[in-house]
Amino acid sequence: MVEQLADLQSALGGEYVLVRELGRGGMAVVYLARDSKHDRLVALKVMHGHLVWGKGPKRFVREIGFAATLNHPHIVPVLDSGETSTGLRWFTMPYVEGETLRARLKREGSLPIEQALKIAREAADALEYAHQRGVIHRDIKPENILLAGGHALVADFGVARALSTEDGGTLTADWDVVGTPSYMSPEQANADRTIDTRTDIYALGVVLYEMLTGAPPYTGTSPQMVMAKVMTSRTPPSAQRERPSVTDALDAVVGKAMAARPPTGTGAPNRSRRRSRRPSAASRPSFSGGASSTPAP
Repeated sequence: MVEQLADLQSALGGEYVLVRELGRGGMAVVYLARDSKHDRLVALKVMHGHLVWGKGPKRFVREIGFAATLNHPHIVPVLDSGETSTGLRWFTMPYVEGETLRARLKREGSLPIEQALKIAREAADALEYAHQRGVIHRDIKPENILLAGGHALVADFGVARALSTEDGGTLTADWDVVGTPSYMSPEQANADRTIDTRTDIYALGVVLYEMLTGAPPYTGTSPQMVMAKVMTSRTPPSAQRERPSVTDALDAVVGKAMAARPPTGTGAPNRSRRRSRRPSAASRPSFSGGASSTPAP
């Protein structure tokens, strides 16, 4: 581990000084690092080489750079991005002292309803902002929602797009690049080329369901089994059935977010990479459970 850290530090040069590893997953290894130029701590994500093989560095930097234009109180901003001397792609974000929603769910299981709603509302506010600017996250899950200072922050905007194919619809062998099985919408699982903002709405609905019940609505022993359930389900599972204290209104919000809809068509390419088809306001669920008028994306 020490040798690997030294090799990576050598490849990065002196711009960032690695402090320690913070965590790793199927997509990247995350390090705590010091930004030498600005004398600040950052989270530096180094993408696994097999995920970016064959995808030009210019494209990766372009996509991450576009995400860096997002400026919202519930979005963890991208600060910088680049490529090491050995060809590894990386990007940096502010170091957030807190925990992921995944860590909290592992520790506590289901959350108090008001806390679940607060997290969902703040994440929805972040997604609404991004959607208005033509940016779709495409990998909303508890690991990408950070909890700090009593608020939720959405991380990793632009990463799924940067690691996907040009048509935006191909899954990789590890099922962790353009989406994560339990949180992927039916059209995303179907490799639809015209994915729109509903994919993020669906995923946030799944996350809210999990916060309320302690488990995602679709599970299985393999990614293929989970995807089969997602793509064949016609009626979203009821959170109220698993947790009777969930109100009818809140159960309807979760169900509306995950409501089945036909694929938008895989035959026609998405001709605009920056414009997304946004559902009408009437069709978008409000992640408030009837307690607030905060709009969802």
